[in-house]
Formats: sequence, C-alpha cells, structure tokens
Amino acid sequence: MYITCLDLEGVLVPEIWIAFSEASGIPELRRTTRDEPDYDKLMRWRLGILREHGLGLKEIQDTIATIDPLPGAKEFLDELRSITQAVILSDTFSQFATPLMKKLGWPTIFCNELVVAEDGSIADYKMRTTNTKYSTVRAFQSVGYETIACGDSFNDLDMIRASKAGILFRSTENIKRDNPDLPACDSYDELLLNIKKAMDMA
Repeated sequence: MYITCLDLEGVLVPEIWIAFSEASGIPELRRTTRDEPDYDKLMRWRLGILREHGLGLKEIQDTIATIDPLPGAKEFLDELRSITQAVILSDTFSQFATPLMKKLGWPTIFCNELVVAEDGSIADYKMRTTNTKYSTVRAFQSVGYETIACGDSFNDLDMIRASKAGILFRSTENIKRDNPDLPACDSYDELLLNIKKAMDMA
C-alpha cells in the first residue's frame, strides 16, 4: 500500500510568507525554507519582524484569502487521489492552511498550530512533533505504508530521503545540485508520472 506525502507551499500553493511580504511591503519576510534550513530559527526571526511592525494573524489571513492554488494543482491532486492515498505534510499552521484546503477540495493536511494572543498577535507556535515531516513519514511506514514524498525545500529532504521514492518539485538550483540523485521535475504531468513509476503503474 502506498501513501504519497506532498509539501504544500511551492508545490500546491504559492509561498504564503512571500505573498505576505509583498502585501505588507516587508522584503525580509520573503525568506523561506528554501533559504533557511533551520525552521525554528526562521520562525523566530519572522515572529520578531511581525512584532516589530505590529502585525498579527488577521493581517496574514487577509493576504491568504487572496491566494489561489498554483495553476493545475487542484486537478493534479484530484487525479493523484484517484490512484493512491495522499496527504499534505506542511510546516505551516492550521490558521493559515484552512482557506487553502477549501480551494484544493479539502485534502488531508498535517500541519502545526500558532499560539495567538488575545490582541491577535502571534505569540508563539507549536510543532506537532520534532522533525514533523520525517516523523510522519516514518509513522506511516510503521503501519504498513510505502511512502512517496515530494517537496521543494530544505525541510522536505528528510521525508524525501526516508521514502521509497522521493521527488523534488520546482526546487531551487542549489538544492537540485546538492541532491543530484533525486528526480526533479517542474510540471504536474511529470510529477504524476514519477509517482506512477514509483508505484510501478507507469
């Protein structure tokens, strides 16, 4: 039995923090997990910038409401779910993800939670577990699933490496260069073909 584990941002939807950077006019917020391998360091830095500018959850959610899935993402996901179990593993937060899941047809997502103060500021965040994507892939494997994993960033590499098959999708040149053994593709047709090959369906 197979289960395909997909990253969210950069794979199915645009990067939320980049969109918010553009909406807020704060260029520093363009930094993502494509640039910074240490997720805790990245999030602490982001929360500091939000505090500095007096921005909270509402402002980010207002931006998220304007974001649509990447062209072809929903159709790809619908077709993928017709041939195999699929789940989105993301280091984003439920407060960010819900409106995007609606636009994608309510796929299953495992993500994290923000700690929001009464005034709407983001006080902290809580991860589901350590090394969330890798830990989740290992948990699926422990109950009898073969995993296929797809992502674009540093924080996807552990789950990709731990899976029977791993695929880089629209990743950076640096990540592709440093991981030449991993198949890399830029279209949903290619991605679906790679997944089918891993499942011996192609």
